[in-house]
Amino acid sequence: MSNLDLSENAIKVLEKRYLKRDKNGNPKETPKDMFQRVASVIAMGDKNLEYEFYSAMTDLRFMPNSPTLMNAGRELGQLAACFVLPVEDSLAGIFETIKNTALIHQSGGGTGFSFSRLRAKNSIVKSTMGVSSGPVSFMEVFNAATEAVKQGGTRRGANMGILRVDHPDILEFIDCKSDNNKLNNFNISVAITDKFMEALKNNEDYELINPQNKTVAKKLKAKKVFDMIVDHAWRNGEPGIIFIDKMNKDNPTPKIGEIESTNPCGEVPLLPYEACNLGSINLSKMVKNKTVDWELLEKTVRTAIKFLDNVISVNNYPLPQIKEMVQNNRKIGLGIMGWADMLNLLEISYASEDGTKLAGQVMEFIDYISKCESVEIAKSKGRFNNFEGSVYDSENYLYNKFKGKSAGKILDEQWFELDNEIKKYGIRNATTTCIAPTGTISMIASASGGIEPLFGLVFSRLILDNTEMLEVNPIFKRYAIENGFYSEELMKQIAKTGSVANIENIPDKVKHIFVTAHDVSPYWHVKMQAAFQLHTDNAVSKTVNFEEHATREDIEDTYILAYENNLKGITVYRNNSRQFQPMNLETKPQKEEKIVEEYNPTGEIKTVKCPECGNEIQMAEGCFICPNCGYSGCS
Repeated sequence: MSNLDLSENAIKVLEKRYLKRDKNGNPKETPKDMFQRVASVIAMGDKNLEYEFYSAMTDLRFMPNSPTLMNAGRELGQLAACFVLPVEDSLAGIFETIKNTALIHQSGGGTGFSFSRLRAKNSIVKSTMGVSSGPVSFMEVFNAATEAVKQGGTRRGANMGILRVDHPDILEFIDCKSDNNKLNNFNISVAITDKFMEALKNNEDYELINPQNKTVAKKLKAKKVFDMIVDHAWRNGEPGIIFIDKMNKDNPTPKIGEIESTNPCGEVPLLPYEACNLGSINLSKMVKNKTVDWELLEKTVRTAIKFLDNVISVNNYPLPQIKEMVQNNRKIGLGIMGWADMLNLLEISYASEDGTKLAGQVMEFIDYISKCESVEIAKSKGRFNNFEGSVYDSENYLYNKFKGKSAGKILDEQWFELDNEIKKYGIRNATTTCIAPTGTISMIASASGGIEPLFGLVFSRLILDNTEMLEVNPIFKRYAIENGFYSEELMKQIAKTGSVANIENIPDKVKHIFVTAHDVSPYWHVKMQAAFQLHTDNAVSKTVNFEEHATREDIEDTYILAYENNLKGITVYRNNSRQFQPMNLETKPQKEEKIVEEYNPTGEIKTVKCPECGNEIQMAEGCFICPNCGYSGCS
């Protein structure tokens, strides 16, 4: 069996969140037991696959999303992380969705909603001749319901609330989280349309559409609305934006329905009643002799696709409608973590053409191999049920999509050959790729989060006897020692900002390679996300970090750049733009600590380490936004 080399932080996370417990709350399984439990259940009795799955996890090459690690082989049995539910324009429909949301949260999932079908505030309700209170008021009801439901003692509820930019209540929606104490169980995003962006470009008005009868309710100046979105994002990071037409352009099953919403972190656009289970490959393990180990990467991708497809078959779904949709479309989302680690190991700067070129090559390769393996599964188990009428049912879909866009790893001819295989055998999964923020699974794997740059290279924290302890990024430490510039004094100096950008006596080559989030300009943040998005079926979770002195114009320019680079959505975060939640602790901390503003601030308080910035933070378990670095994710 594989060796299991876990860090101290990984062991703590597993003990607190993932391992089975006895009646007294003590762990009654080891991390190896947990991985064996998961591998056994997902392999569905196939001993060969069981060992393959177990090895991928214990080698820390691949990790499934948290619900799979927590719930496989346990009574709950709900293994998916992401769900989208419809919100119909009726009181019965709204409260049916609230009930279903509670069931999903209880099972450990997060939920996304579009409130765009709801009639505008002050619209007449014919059945009572009263007036509607509008989408934002019903979001508050969803928020309160989420507050009341604890997810099986493992994760707290998290929601995504989306409203189309052409809804009559869009201005109220943009403003609904200006008070950081409201809607704490929600992320919010505005669904931006191509028509709106065209009006913005031409400095024109655009139409607000009545969702009841599709008539024009009024017009607004596109620039006024856009400036309001930018201003609020500058103030506290919300709302985010998604480009809804770009998402639907890549909707793999357009005949089944239109994409209206995403999951809580924005990386999985889903149809109503769809769910998606995710997993991530640890790219820090895919480097050998300072080159990408393409052979190991292919092996790991193929294992991960088999794993994630099996999850669909063994999952215990919280609603029959979800079970039907998921099993008919079989969407899975394989992504990555450890991207910053890989770049550092290869001595390539995050903020460079070489960095974005490699990103394109890596994701192109993962995308291609994932679909090859999905076809292999289809040969024995059949294609997904809604294949007919899907994008894969058209002639040379992949070849036409990627022709002339190769990053240098997969040739146009290979996509053409794959199209022929799909025409003959079908494909097992409507989507195969997605890049999530990774949250605690990156802590388990000792990898950098998702595709984010490192937030800092060295951190200083106080331990119990008031001794200062330096935590140095292991790749940076090894590089510094090997190149003769490591010293405790230098590490203490770097710890003041976490960056080497302004440290004297550090070679320029080191400053070029070991960049941190605030060293990377918004331009390169967007370019990196775009490099990954081209070969990601779903969307890419990514935060563009801004210094505190960044202007509204900086954010505006970034949004425009994101649209021009065909991103499906974007999140920005200006340093220190969120208020911190006061929290009384039984023991006074040794130093001032940042408090996470998370989507559900109730529940048992834990001391954990932010996966991005490394600072110890006090939080209730679940999905959160770190006010220190802007990291968002579902832990």
